[in-house]
Amino acid sequence: MMRKIILTSMILVPLIPFILALGTGYHYFTTSLENSTISSLQRIVEDHRHMIESFLKERKHDLDFILHSYTFEYLSQHEKLDGVFNHLQGGSHAFVDLGVFNEAGVHVAYHGPYSLRGKVYKDEEWFKEVIRHGYYISDIFLGYRQIPHFVIAVTREEADKKWVVRTTIDTVTFNNIVKGVRIGKTGEAYILNANGILQTEPRSGGKLMDKHPDNIEYPSSNTSIKTFINKDVKGEKYLYTTTWLQNKKWLLVVRQERADAFKALTSAVYLIVLISITGGSAIVAVAYYVTNLIVGRMEKMDTAKEQLNQQLIGASRLAELGEMSAGFAHEINNPLQIIKNEQSLIEMNLSELKETGHLKESESLAELEDSMDQITLQIARCSKITQAILKFGRQDEPKPQNIDLRSFIPEITGMVAQKAVVHGISIEQDIAENTYPVHGDSAQLQQVLVNLFNNAMDAILEQHGTSGGKLLVKAGPKENNTVEILIKDNGVGISPESLNKIFSPFFTTKSVGKGTGLGLSVCYGIINNMHGSMEASSEIGVGTTFTILLPAAV
Repeated sequence: MMRKIILTSMILVPLIPFILALGTGYHYFTTSLENSTISSLQRIVEDHRHMIESFLKERKHDLDFILHSYTFEYLSQHEKLDGVFNHLQGGSHAFVDLGVFNEAGVHVAYHGPYSLRGKVYKDEEWFKEVIRHGYYISDIFLGYRQIPHFVIAVTREEADKKWVVRTTIDTVTFNNIVKGVRIGKTGEAYILNANGILQTEPRSGGKLMDKHPDNIEYPSSNTSIKTFINKDVKGEKYLYTTTWLQNKKWLLVVRQERADAFKALTSAVYLIVLISITGGSAIVAVAYYVTNLIVGRMEKMDTAKEQLNQQLIGASRLAELGEMSAGFAHEINNPLQIIKNEQSLIEMNLSELKETGHLKESESLAELEDSMDQITLQIARCSKITQAILKFGRQDEPKPQNIDLRSFIPEITGMVAQKAVVHGISIEQDIAENTYPVHGDSAQLQQVLVNLFNNAMDAILEQHGTSGGKLLVKAGPKENNTVEILIKDNGVGISPESLNKIFSPFFTTKSVGKGTGLGLSVCYGIINNMHGSMEASSEIGVGTTFTILLPAAV
């Protein structure tokens, strides 16, 4: 359950801001790309509109120039009109023909590929419009020639009579101008009239004068540009941009497939999706790794906590055992005193019996006297042991005093000598005669040395068993009025990692149940309270050396 909570938190905490930041960036980035694409298309339409209108205006100005440069009579002459047309076409190849009409709509002069002179146009829509407004550009129509074309016509009033000059524009040239737009792979441009009839041919297909099948939206004003997305008859989505030409007479349409127009946007979407997947995967992977790391450490902490509880219980039991051992020693000491008194009484009685002659010298008497001597020796030994236990377990307030290490250390080694002999460990003592006394509580210093001796013997037994163990105890003066106590063993040694933690509370290198990890921590505190220092050096498989430096009591 805890793993799920941590994993969920580790994923959601960074993932939510990541998604929000990515979503915000995606929104602004895609909006910017869309606006940029639409603005670019609108600029293209605007420029194309100016180009087309400029083309038409230039052709009108060419005709205006002819009207105001020549008279009706001059232009009515066929050979004169030929020269004017050649001059006109020298400026632009868009002109197909040139014709002059009188007020009655009669084609009085014509230069072009068809035989149109003498034909009457007074009932044609284009003629009525040019007479009425003075200038006219037609839609694409068939006319007498039955070929799709459009004309530009202008009129002039001379001697109270109106006459007209008209030219046909090359539809191929005009088509090329309109179709010259190149936008991506699918962009195209074409012109419709107000009724949706094609005035130029789209590159995607369609014939002049056909009704265009697309549903086109028209701009609201003469100069406005309308942009929208719509489907064509095939169901493909296109981005359309439209604007009016010739005062809402023609509609310029520029369109491009939506996928082509927003190709950069699509690429950005793919990139953002890739970033999302990669970032999300990274967050999940890191969350999973960190969760395992945290849970692993928590499990280790729980294990360490459990071990600590066991060690505390063990330490409590040892403390109780220490108190009990002091009581045991005290209780044992009382019968020892009685045994000693009784032994003294027996010895006194034996002596009296020998003096009065009631007991004669014999082998049995000699054995009895040897037994009494052995009893005396063992009573003294037991008394010495119980006194040492009582001294070690005493809970009195520390009583600092000068301690003569030359006699104090041998006394402590004597307490563990029998244990060392039983386990095949030889104890070597090297106490310098000029060793200074130190100032401190003897019971506490005894506790330190006994703990170090016991640890050393445990390490020796682990390495050598019951043969080959050596324990060296040295003491001597050092510079700056200090005394050095050195305890060295040839035991199993301590690893460098453990060596840095051996003075930490509850840390132990012994297996579970064989140590509380309190001994060296307590020893370190005792030496520190005596204003000394305690260090350790060790090598795996070689042994360990503890060095105690204490100020001399001089």
